Amino acid sequence: MIFTWVWFVYFFTFNYCCLFLGSCLNNQGFALLSFKQSISSDPEWSLSNWNSSDENPCSWNGITCKDQNVVSITIPKKKIAGFLHSSLGSITSLRHINLRNNKLHGDLPLELFNLQGLQSLVLYGNFFTGSIPIQIGNLKYLQSLDLSQNFMNGSLPKSLYQCRRLRTLDLSQNNFTGSLDFGFGSGLIALEKLDLSLNQFSGSIPSDIGNLSSLQGTVDLSHNHFSGLIPASLGNLPEKVYIDLTFNDLSGPIPQNGALENRGPTAFIGNPRLCGPPLKNPCPSGGNARNGSSSFPYLPGDSPPLADDVGGGKSGKSKGLSKNAVIAIVACDIVGICLIGLLFSYCYWRFCSCKKGKDGSGKESRGKKECLCFRKDGSETLSENVEQCDLVALDLQIGFDLDELLKASAFVLGKSGIGIVYKVVLEDGLTLAVRRLGEGGSQRFKEFQNEVEAIGKIRHPNIVTLKAYYWSIDEKLLIYEYIPNGNLSAAIHGKAGMISFTPLTWCVRMQIIKGTAKGLAYLHEFSPKKYVHGDLKPSNILLGENVEPHISGFGLGRLANIAGGSPTLQSDRMASEKQQQLQQSAPSEVPTINSALSLGSCYQAPEALKNVKPSQKWDVYSFGVILLEMISGRSPMVQVGTTEMDLVRWIQLCIEEKKPLGDVLDPFLAREPEREEEIIAVLKVALACVQTSPERRPSMRHVSDTMERLIIATG
Repeated sequence: MIFTWVWFVYFFTFNYCCLFLGSCLNNQGFALLSFKQSISSDPEWSLSNWNSSDENPCSWNGITCKDQNVVSITIPKKKIAGFLHSSLGSITSLRHINLRNNKLHGDLPLELFNLQGLQSLVLYGNFFTGSIPIQIGNLKYLQSLDLSQNFMNGSLPKSLYQCRRLRTLDLSQNNFTGSLDFGFGSGLIALEKLDLSLNQFSGSIPSDIGNLSSLQGTVDLSHNHFSGLIPASLGNLPEKVYIDLTFNDLSGPIPQNGALENRGPTAFIGNPRLCGPPLKNPCPSGGNARNGSSSFPYLPGDSPPLADDVGGGKSGKSKGLSKNAVIAIVACDIVGICLIGLLFSYCYWRFCSCKKGKDGSGKESRGKKECLCFRKDGSETLSENVEQCDLVALDLQIGFDLDELLKASAFVLGKSGIGIVYKVVLEDGLTLAVRRLGEGGSQRFKEFQNEVEAIGKIRHPNIVTLKAYYWSIDEKLLIYEYIPNGNLSAAIHGKAGMISFTPLTWCVRMQIIKGTAKGLAYLHEFSPKKYVHGDLKPSNILLGENVEPHISGFGLGRLANIAGGSPTLQSDRMASEKQQQLQQSAPSEVPTINSALSLGSCYQAPEALKNVKPSQKWDVYSFGVILLEMISGRSPMVQVGTTEMDLVRWIQLCIEEKKPLGDVLDPFLAREPEREEEIIAVLKVALACVQTSPERRPSMRHVSDTMERLIIATG
């Protein structure tokens, strides 16, 4: 209703100018002013000289005319917000529309597709929604369609295949669904660029896609749900074309012909059911990857046909087990179960019966248990009486008591909003890391005990092990295994004051990436409570003797809150006190603390700012930022001229500006050119992890599987 009224006002003004002033803006200018009226924000005043006092709009910003007719609207990267007005469809001479990287939203107006002479429609990097109308088939002269980086959905209309002059089709980073129908390759025969990545496309890849003989660069079908076999016709594409099929649901042998022959494994990662070269995952017998056969490999549990059954065997009977064989198998199972039961009973008696003291009284030594009994999950706790057993062991191998711990040598490792961490060396040489959680009341002991015991059950080679804890009214301690080689942040960037620093090789970085992904996937999917870390960053990834990663710090926020202090409040208080000190001493140093405070937030997912409940996709985003940091060697805040931007935005900017890979890579990695394909593959995983929308990020289990296959594939 509002826009109908606006249209009427412009129409009245238009006629008033014509009748009483003798000069007026032509119909094309009138249509453009209607578009200007639909713009709600124009912070850079890009449309400031669009006004009705001109006879035609040919001198307006972003407008190009030919023979006094508007042929082009080009207003990129001006931050204009609003929607596309249907009036643009009345500018019949319009050939080019370029409104990329703005803040436009809403559906594409149907009237836009009445412009039969339109040659390019470039709208990427906006907030458009809705689907592509079937009327797109009217654009017979369309050569470039770029709708990437929007929020569009729906399936591709078959009428798109009528745009036979289309050279560029980029629909990446949207929410398009459905399948690509047969006719895609036969209709769009002029395509030179094809990018459908990071959508929700499904179904099989059309078999006629090999007809796209004009394609150049990369054909990107990655990060979708394409399934079934890779069509052998895909190999008919020009041999210089790079085909990216990563992160789909494809299966079966990889055809080895034409453009698919001698391809590296990085083009196929993220498809666990693919087999054959170049992957180190051999196809089951009968699968023929060399000729692109369409035969399906049988999976475990599916019996291949027996020779006697093909074409009618001699007996015609199935080869099932006999009755006596079934009885024998059942009997063996029963005997096996009995043996396991006896073994378990022996272990329970041997290891779980608490030993009596030497005096035979049954009393335990002060502050120390001789053993730990099996216990039930849930409300039953490891120690019902904390006063008699101050140091509670969570590890059967614990052989020290509280007195030994308190007498040991201790060195401060670090301080944070969640207490102080000490390196503690016992008399027998055992080294531990002890975190003091601070002082708090004892009213929430049971809650603390349940939480800490759940964390203590987690055992994984890439997660720091919590070995014991201590609780009293005045002191709360968490005792961890000690990890000797510092943290990942220091390994990437070096320590302050370090004289010499040797950057990590790509092989070592991949080892750390793989281990961290495994540890996170375990926390998310297999730990007792399916934990969310919530504060993953390089300083929380510790490195062991062989530079293997150990994730630390998960669950600390909740434990600190239960123990009597909010880690968030403590951090804020410490930062506030520090900032006051800096302001009193040297005002010029204040920005330093501000930068330090913003550093941690660089690893937080965008949705974390809304104070919603943490989700596993928060950790995926943080992991993606860490990957970018390891690939680029840069800090999470990047200095660009006189301004700072976060690492994710800087990487995206480099990609938008099509900068060479060398500008993004850590210079040290440039010495390993043979690893370039692998680095690019990891970069793509990182970009998938740092998607703004949580739903579009992969799970850590998926990421971990991908890293595992990537390492196997590249040897």
